[in-house]
Amino acid sequence: MSSAKKSAERLIKKYPNRRLYDTQTSSYITLSDVKQLVLDGDEFTVVDAKTSDDLTRSILLQIILEEEANGAPMFSSVVLSQIIRYYGHAMQGMMGSYLEKNVQAFTDIQNKFTSGAAGGFEGKPFSPEMWTQFMNVQGPMMQGMMNNYIDQSKNLFVQMQEQMQSQSKSIFGAFPFVPVDKK
Repeated sequence: MSSAKKSAERLIKKYPNRRLYDTQTSSYITLSDVKQLVLDGDEFTVVDAKTSDDLTRSILLQIILEEEANGAPMFSSVVLSQIIRYYGHAMQGMMGSYLEKNVQAFTDIQNKFTSGAAGGFEGKPFSPEMWTQFMNVQGPMMQGMMNNYIDQSKNLFVQMQEQMQSQSKSIFGAFPFVPVDKK
């Protein structure tokens, strides 16, 4: 595929019969094909064929739902419940940003790790067996990296909370609040 085609965002239309039509290949595709586009890093947008509403997030969530239902789920019920509780909460936007930054940080660590590790195997992609062997040897280092990642994540969240408190104090500081006498 040429770099000009690769850089152009792909348009996928969803029709009322729930079929997905890839305008680049002029063919109908399945949800599995859309998943493969994600795995390949291809940029795309899914729109409703009638209204042109952007349905990309909906399709991505549908792929996640299928992945969670088939095989080993990534999200526990506890995590999903906690995420749901943030909808409508004052910190909903901050939580979305926090999750996005953490997933990006995790991806960056994974890419750095993979690019550094790939050199030791003549640039060949890692097979699951190679990953298992590599992780057995690199376990302590990975543990340290993950601990650093968790610490950074915790610090980022604490900073966001402090920023929210500071903003709240500056916004509401002008209002005279009378302390409530608790008896």
